[in-house]
Amino acid sequence: MKDHSPEKPSRLVGGTPAFRRLNLALFAAGFSTFAILYCVQPLLPEFSREFQVSAAVSSLSLSLSTGLLAVAMLVAGSLSEVLGRKPIMVASLLLSALLTILSALAPNWTSLLIVRMLIGITLSGLPAVAMAYVSEEVDPKSIGLAMGLFIGGNAVGGMSGRIIGGVLTDLGSWRLAIGLIGCIGLASAFAAWRSLPASVHFQPRRARPLDLVRSMGEHLRDPGLRALFTEAFLLMGGFVTLYNYLGYRLTEPPYSLSPSAIGAVFAAYLIGTWSSAWIGGLADRLGRERVLWVMIATMLAGLALTLFDQLLLIIGGIVVVTFGFFGGHSIASSWVGSRAVTAKAQASALYLFCYYLGSSTVGTLGGLFWARGAWPGVAGLVAVLLVAALAIAFWLARVPSSRAKTNSTAS
Repeated sequence: MKDHSPEKPSRLVGGTPAFRRLNLALFAAGFSTFAILYCVQPLLPEFSREFQVSAAVSSLSLSLSTGLLAVAMLVAGSLSEVLGRKPIMVASLLLSALLTILSALAPNWTSLLIVRMLIGITLSGLPAVAMAYVSEEVDPKSIGLAMGLFIGGNAVGGMSGRIIGGVLTDLGSWRLAIGLIGCIGLASAFAAWRSLPASVHFQPRRARPLDLVRSMGEHLRDPGLRALFTEAFLLMGGFVTLYNYLGYRLTEPPYSLSPSAIGAVFAAYLIGTWSSAWIGGLADRLGRERVLWVMIATMLAGLALTLFDQLLLIIGGIVVVTFGFFGGHSIASSWVGSRAVTAKAQASALYLFCYYLGSSTVGTLGGLFWARGAWPGVAGLVAVLLVAALAIAFWLARVPSSRAKTNSTAS
């Protein structure tokens, strides 16, 4: 007797036209999200001068956004389990772009921080949902590549936002720079609305808060997922701290670089565009547990280079740290989507909650280390985080997969 039940469409595989369209749409969305989020980073010294605030207070323009983003993603991830992936992502991009344009008109420091907080909330709809979208729609053998390309878009967006911010601040003002980035965000929102394929493997869930809380608890009981969430906090916390206070170091003698020159240093993000895709594909072939620790050790080596006084060594160290970070992040983020058996958007949201919580808390804490110990103080804080991350990576290699545990229980 033949089974006449409809067959589910096959998942997207690398090299096909549909896979390329998917990644182009996600690349544009990731570009816009990270340009909006990180465009203020090279402007922190400028904010300190214009608004007469310290380095730690100036960093709140980024830390408050990432902190609210971290919390709001837990809600956005759960909402997408009910409402769907694409509507949440498109709305997130549109609202964030409009708020970015509004922030360029902020009359004082307090109003700027309020709008940046709102941006953190509206941006939350894209990152966690995109990770779940990829894990559902892409063939498991191509997930690492797809996630790597999405993170590559994040890297280009983060780099472009920083460079645009620095150059236009020199040519005009920081308000002009942020306003232009908001306009780019509007274009990206339209592109995502037009080009992002609808989900075909998404199964909506009923809006039952108790069920959502229960599934979140299941993720937190998985030791492997807990370790990956911790990795997100440690890696992102260290990475953002380095970039936050790099600008302060390079504006001081003997370097005395201009905002546009400091913005150009962020071109190191280009290496992240390449490393995230390449390392993601490499991890698909060799195994995530064999590659993750190498990326963290690479970050430690780059951090050591930044301790020298020669500008070329400092920049070289930042490039090496950036390579290791984006490679490690592409591995860990795709690992979460593969390890979570159900409610993948929630698992992704928890990962990114820890990711941006690290950015927010450690990024601001680094200001205290900068005030007391200058660059060696900042580097020392980051080194502690990376050593802890390295130890967890070695431990992760010995943790059985969630599917293996499930099969063992069933048998």
